[in-house]
Amino acid sequence: MEIQVGFASQSYVFVSATHRVDRPTAAWTDGTSSLGHVVESLGVPLTEVGALLVDGRPVERSHVPAAGERVQVEAMGRPQAVGGAATAAAPTTAEGAKPGAMRFLLDIHLGTLARRLRLLGVDAAYENPDIGDAALAARSAAEGRVMLSRDLGLLRRKEIFAGAYVYSHQPAEQLDDVLSRFAPTLAPWTRCTACNGILQAATKESVQDQLPDGTERTYDGFAKCGDCGQAYWRGAHYSRLNEIVERAVLKFGAAA
Repeated sequence: MEIQVGFASQSYVFVSATHRVDRPTAAWTDGTSSLGHVVESLGVPLTEVGALLVDGRPVERSHVPAAGERVQVEAMGRPQAVGGAATAAAPTTAEGAKPGAMRFLLDIHLGTLARRLRLLGVDAAYENPDIGDAALAARSAAEGRVMLSRDLGLLRRKEIFAGAYVYSHQPAEQLDDVLSRFAPTLAPWTRCTACNGILQAATKESVQDQLPDGTERTYDGFAKCGDCGQAYWRGAHYSRLNEIVERAVLKFGAAA
């Protein structure tokens, strides 16, 4: 049977050219499939679907569309509160609760984004080497982490806790997109960019074995990762990294 489906412009990256217009176009359903299934079959992962309107009224994804209905697929609202059952490893934000303490999981293609999120103090686990979609989805579910990926197949896996498509190839745009969408609390310079562990103040003596020649005479402030032991100081790359931090804090705020 035929229904009419319209998409928010943000969904155009997923749908065929036929549906990339500002009006509903024809789509077909078997009369038993849910609206969520129909939308996914047209190319849009449910992680990117906000409100679903049928003839102007909101419906659930489980709604079974009837012939002639006009469906509007809205984009996910921002900031997005993440709901779902809490796990022992990570209690989660209830649906409708104020966004803030969110945990992310990034696939192998988003290493730079993972490091930038960590630079801002955001809990961002990153899998490298690739462990496969099934294992990624299982970790997302077990740890209550939002799966960030450009892999549509991964985002369509039912077992993931929550997910989001990363639209851009550019790390700066990727970062803005994630911060805008989820509004995580920022706490710059508190996480290890290598492993995601928490940084702790360290003495020069405790990191001496990691310092290049001359560094101990130039710098006095040091930190060390409590997990992997990586040492940090305000070296040659600090200015470039601080530009990333200052830009993000200016646009999205930071923890006190």
